[in-house]
Amino acid sequence: MALIVVTTSPRVAPGLLSHQAWQALRSGRVLTASADHPQLPYLAEAGVAVSVVAPDAAALVREAVGEDVVWLAADDDGFMRAAGHAALALDEPPVIEIVPGSYDLPGARVLDLVAVMERLRAECPWDKKQTHETLVPYLLEESYEVLETIEQGDYPALREELGDLLLQIVFHARVAASFDIDDVAEGIVAKLVRRHPHVFADVRADTADEVNDNWEAIKAAERAQKGAESLLDGVPMGQPALSLSAQLVRRAERAGAPESLAQAVGQGVARELFDLVRRAQAAGLDPEAELRAAARDYRDRVHNWESRDD
Repeated sequence: MALIVVTTSPRVAPGLLSHQAWQALRSGRVLTASADHPQLPYLAEAGVAVSVVAPDAAALVREAVGEDVVWLAADDDGFMRAAGHAALALDEPPVIEIVPGSYDLPGARVLDLVAVMERLRAECPWDKKQTHETLVPYLLEESYEVLETIEQGDYPALREELGDLLLQIVFHARVAASFDIDDVAEGIVAKLVRRHPHVFADVRADTADEVNDNWEAIKAAERAQKGAESLLDGVPMGQPALSLSAQLVRRAERAGAPESLAQAVGQGVARELFDLVRRAQAAGLDPEAELRAAARDYRDRVHNWESRDD
């Protein structure tokens, strides 16, 4: 005889159970500790009777010695740990079998975040009052914290910082009145498929450079379709000056803008800085990243200098 534990994911629609789970649920007496288990209406519709009982794992393990017992587990009922301890206490314990009724797909935990954000927006006074504008400082702060962990090579911290940044995206999607997180995801999926015809269509691109050329050509066609009047339309002018200059130069030079336009930019130090940006671009370097690396190096040198004076 056996104790069969059927597990399900709360992130998969109730009733969508594996064939193995349906077989298990029809193989013996089905019990659960949760009167509001999301699977109950669907099991009742399928003619599977489920009894709600106290979660006494020791008693159920003893019962399973004489007959098959099916336990419909809740997501956090801790039943398996208690059942394992109870089985170890018996001279002839029953077989304990786990049957997954549904599995989380990649990305399923994002649904948890969406649900938590939904509740915060409804119940938390601070979250309820936020707008796109009030959230901007947090979006920038979290973005820079992600950048810092990458620069430091602190990948365990990167996981946490990416979560903080993801929260900002989900938060903005929840605040929005004209779209939601599904619209955001749908838009980026469509864009990725459209800009990767070498993966999702019959275009051939064997090198990273060919992929990049295709990407830029598709972006240009998209801008034209949107009625963009300039190849610089869409460049965010609020970004840091070095990265802004680099993006402007990159866009313009790809479109064949004459070099003389850049040579006449600014006066004095501004012209020298802009020329340095162009030189970095020509060398295949990111001027923002290069200057940040120099700044970190200077910081470390100052720290070493301070230590010598102690």
